Amino acid sequence: MATPYSFRPAVTLGLALAAASLATQPAMAAPSAKEWAAAQAAYAGELELLGQIVNIDSGTGNVEGGEKIAALLSQYLTALGATVERVPAEAPGLPANLVARLTGTGKGKVLLIGHLDTVFEPGEAAKRPFTVTGDLATGAGVMDEKGGVVTGVTALKLIHDLHVTDFASLTLLIETSEEQGSPGARHLIDKLARDSDVEFNLEPEARDTVTVWRKTSASLVLEVAGRAAHAGMEPEAGRNAADEAINQVRRIEAAFPRSGDGITVNLTLMKAGSRSNIIPAQAQVTLNVRGRTAEDMRAVESAARKIAATPEIPDTAVKLTYDWTFPPLVENSRVDGLAARATGIAKEIGRPLALGGNGGASESALADAVGTPALDGLGATGSGAHTPHESLDLTTVTPRLYILVRLIESTGATPPPRG
Repeated sequence: MATPYSFRPAVTLGLALAAASLATQPAMAAPSAKEWAAAQAAYAGELELLGQIVNIDSGTGNVEGGEKIAALLSQYLTALGATVERVPAEAPGLPANLVARLTGTGKGKVLLIGHLDTVFEPGEAAKRPFTVTGDLATGAGVMDEKGGVVTGVTALKLIHDLHVTDFASLTLLIETSEEQGSPGARHLIDKLARDSDVEFNLEPEARDTVTVWRKTSASLVLEVAGRAAHAGMEPEAGRNAADEAINQVRRIEAAFPRSGDGITVNLTLMKAGSRSNIIPAQAQVTLNVRGRTAEDMRAVESAARKIAATPEIPDTAVKLTYDWTFPPLVENSRVDGLAARATGIAKEIGRPLALGGNGGASESALADAVGTPALDGLGATGSGAHTPHESLDLTTVTPRLYILVRLIESTGATPPPRG
């Protein structure tokens, strides 16, 4: 069935260059011919759809932008014969989540999860519109995670167009608050994961890599109470809350690394004072905490609470709040089984997959936590996530789509055992 979107000539040059790059990829071993041909044929439509949603602002909490993207994707998915449902967010100030379903005649219940929210403020799409330059596409959220969302949507199109029905159900959840820990979709994710045999996540990864572990994350918030004073006449009468906040951060960051594959702690937000001539009586800092295990996260909390209990500046007090977002995705037999299927499929097109992990949290951890086998990092590949330099590697678009479609076929026909 034809998609309801026409291809725009503005990206023709980029498509030609990217197609030329695809032609130089390593020789394929033994791809499934119809799936590979369909993935190649879908490329122009993928970029057209990607350009449309990248050019709509959808930072977390941008209800108008999120609704525009959801309406566009709903039209596309409905045209494929999918049943589309808008599920209200579970937290205020967020767009509704989108759930699309295809029903088959087979055994496995397959769940795909992606998110349309980004970390960017309103106006960013106009400042950095979707652009194709050689083998790279750029724009706000092009890789994280709009490229992955388009991969998932296009996978449903290929499953429909190829008349694949050897699955019980194929569900695509496009949620709207992942960048803040999915507060608008936690119960929905839990329900869908429990009802599924497998979950594939559309988060980005490095080229030719899938994700088998992810860190958990938490926000460590320190609120410091001090005493105000005139900054010129009697500063000594004050108790500088900003100074004590800095002391707290220095002591915590001295106890834990800022980068690496294990625990990391980094200052991300700070505010203090109300006027330039007053010693600040209040200050607040937020540190982002990442860890591979729950034990890692508890170790940071324990150390931070001891430091908060002993401020360096007399007559100041520190209140600590520690909020976890996602649990960790810990590599296990369920993950490894799906990774083995993915690496076998990738060999069909001459692109061996590495198994990796990173500090970014995702919904796969929520699926794995209820015993549903999950594999992450199946979306777009590129670099610069959460920065103005974000880009998507166009040479990986067709291979990633092929791998996802074949994984759907494989697990739909033969679902993995639940843990």
